[in-house]
Amino acid sequence: MFERHQGGDSAILVQLDFGAGNPAADLVELNELARSAGARIAGVVTGRRQRPDAALFAGSGKVGEIAALCRETGAELVIFNHPLSGAQERNLERALECRVVDRVTLILDIFALRAKSAEGKLQVELAQLEHLATRLVRGWTHLERQRGGIGQRGPGETQLETDRQLLRARIKALKERQARVATQRATQRRARQRSEARNVAIVGYTNAGKSTLFNRLTRENVYAADQLFATLDTTLRRVHSAGSEPVVLSDTVGFIRDLPHGLVAAFRATLQEAIEADLLLHVIDASHPEHAMQTEAVQGVLAEIGAETVPQIHVLNKCDLAGLPPGIERNEYGKIRTIRLSALTGAGCDAVHQLFAETFPSPAHGQVVPDESTTMQTT
Repeated sequence: MFERHQGGDSAILVQLDFGAGNPAADLVELNELARSAGARIAGVVTGRRQRPDAALFAGSGKVGEIAALCRETGAELVIFNHPLSGAQERNLERALECRVVDRVTLILDIFALRAKSAEGKLQVELAQLEHLATRLVRGWTHLERQRGGIGQRGPGETQLETDRQLLRARIKALKERQARVATQRATQRRARQRSEARNVAIVGYTNAGKSTLFNRLTRENVYAADQLFATLDTTLRRVHSAGSEPVVLSDTVGFIRDLPHGLVAAFRATLQEAIEADLLLHVIDASHPEHAMQTEAVQGVLAEIGAETVPQIHVLNKCDLAGLPPGIERNEYGKIRTIRLSALTGAGCDAVHQLFAETFPSPAHGQVVPDESTTMQTT
């Protein structure tokens, strides 16, 4: 058995085409994910299959090609842009004699890298352990033996079963801590509701520009970078818009295609800000060639967490890169439906303040009249 390496800096990426989706765009996203995790891309392997191989996912011929590239480049890690079963990971590691991780494990690793707050670290650890619980045998086969020796004799259980028990105990403890965090957040939300502040959550695909827009609207300096999952920890700030009731704006974790269900569940306390919001600002990277797919992926996650019925406004960010003029699009009833802006340059961002004033008009100001100079009527 090979010695498991924990670094995994030099990686081979594997993207297979099963006849659905856009494999080229998926490969671009895999590159971004791998680099966000700190990997150095040593090579890429692609291929077409009708269905995954039950034992090796990619099939013996393709696995041989991957193994040859690993030997040629000295890569220590192979990243599949697909979910793998525990058995498939073990079989691949034996065949390739190096570490193998799938898309779910890669995303969890990035989340662990990005989490800064105690709550964020708690949520990531819970997701990691629940994922590990389904494949604990991986890398632990040397422990599948009876414990023995002075001071090591147990009641006949295997070391692996002991590890499972410890894992279950840790998961239970983390869930109890998470429940307390959820209670604290609920208390804070009730306090904001008593203050009559409106809650607006920024949601969207990872790297769509949510934190940049949050900083622009709140004049804060929340960390924002051109990388996937730059923000994990929810930040809340008040926004002051002329003619609007008080608004509390929350910057939430970015979504991604095939976001692990365990991760969605672990971050439910954080995502509760979106579930109980009065309005969602769905930030979309208008310049991205796959923005329609990304929008659909976000809607899928919102449905999964129960936020699909929350009123939503599409914010087409990076409109300058997409060749679109900043402005507002309205529906047939005159309500704002879409805002085009550039969070980086600030062009069109005043339209968000106008949205707040129209949606949550202050009693002292009454109903806000739409600004026709920044409005384009659409049907």
